[in-house]
Order: sequence, then C-alpha cells, then structure tokens
Amino acid sequence: MVRVAVTGAAGRMGQQTCAAIHGAGDLELVAEIDRTGSVSDAVAAGAQVLVDFTTPDASPAVVDAAVTAGLHVVVGTSGYDEQRLQAVRTLVSGHPEVGVVVVPNFALGAVLLMRFAREAAAWFESVEIVELHHPDKVDAPSGTAKHTAHQIAAARRAAGVPAAADATTTALPGARGADVDGVPVHSVRLRGLVAHEEVLLGNPGEALTLRHDSFDRASFMPGVLLAVRTVASRPGLTVGLEPLLRLG
Repeated sequence: MVRVAVTGAAGRMGQQTCAAIHGAGDLELVAEIDRTGSVSDAVAAGAQVLVDFTTPDASPAVVDAAVTAGLHVVVGTSGYDEQRLQAVRTLVSGHPEVGVVVVPNFALGAVLLMRFAREAAAWFESVEIVELHHPDKVDAPSGTAKHTAHQIAAARRAAGVPAAADATTTALPGARGADVDGVPVHSVRLRGLVAHEEVLLGNPGEALTLRHDSFDRASFMPGVLLAVRTVASRPGLTVGLEPLLRLG
C-alpha cells in the first residue's frame, strides 16, 4: 500500500482525488490537508506521497516542505512556468532520492492532444490555442495551454517553421490573446464549463482542429492515480504525464 496525503483536500480537485484514492485498492489515504493544515500533518501520518492541489501562491512552499521532508510529490496546481520548474529542479538536486511530478493536465485525452498538436505543428503555417474553463479558475492562460504552446513552439523551431503570418496592426488589448512562446493563446471563462482546449492549425485551403473536453473532474483521476503510483520510481523532476505513458 502506498500511503498518500492530499493538500488542498477541501477543493474540487482535492475532494475528487481523495475519493479516487479511497477507491484504489493499492493506495491508502492517510491525510486530508486543508488550509488550516500543513505538510507536517502528512509527515506525522506516515505519508510517502503528497498530492498538491492548493493554489499557485501556496504550492511552491508546499512542494519545498514536502521534498525537504523526503516525501515524493505529485503537483496538480497551476502556475508552474519555467522559473518555478527550475526552482524545483534545484530543490530536488539536494534530495536525489525524491521524485516530483508536475502535471499541467491529468486527463489522458489532453495529454494525447498535446502530442498530436506537437506532431502537426511543423506542417501548418498558422497555429493558435483556445482554452476554456469555469470562471472560478484563478490563472489564465491555463497551465495546460501554456504547456501545449511551448511544445508546439519547440516543434516549429526544430522544423525551421517561420513565425505565423499576422497582418494585425491595430487591436484592443488582449484581442489577439496572450503570446506564449510565439503562439497566441485565448482564454475563455464561462459558467458550466470544466476544462476544454482547442488547437487550431491552418494552411492555405485547409484547417485542422484538435479539441479535448473534460466534462467532469473524474476524467483527471486515472492520470492522478498513475502519477501517484509511479512518482517514487522517478527521482528528480518529471513534467507532464507523457513520460509516464511512454509517449516521449
């Protein structure tokens, strides 16, 4: 049995994660930590893995405390840009036995969308991303969209694809979205949505649309459980589910 603690346990993703761990025969939920608790509660409960679903502001301190205490960590909190990822790399270098998995999106379909987008990006002149979430989400663009944009940009650079054409010379602020590594990313916040992403690719005379929809947070649980079960076998920092799914 792998002993698991969850921070941010009172939130929507935290609650769903606790229920999924309860239902897994090989995992034991030993601590549900809300805003009044701390990583020390996980340590006292004998946790081996900590799953973090706090907030972008709180998460770095949670990860720091957990790694320092020798816990493996699965991070589902948004806000991990390259600067934060580098801080985690530096942190775990001092604790080489500890594994940290930072996952922009736990939905298996979303992971596959990112892979397909990376493969298609080199073959289309234009590419833009639209991410759609519920209005309670605190960050924009989403971590998934930023991760997708960086992967697309890297694939286009490797293939020598020039910047997409855009004749816009005047625009209201934000009209062309956020520039993420040269890829426009548009954020929609709408009641009734959960988590959705579209990658739009265009060439003369054709367009390709890749879309993934999570209609319920249950869609994230197979990815969460996969990360919990494998993080201990991956010392250091792992970003995304792709390596866990052997997608490269």
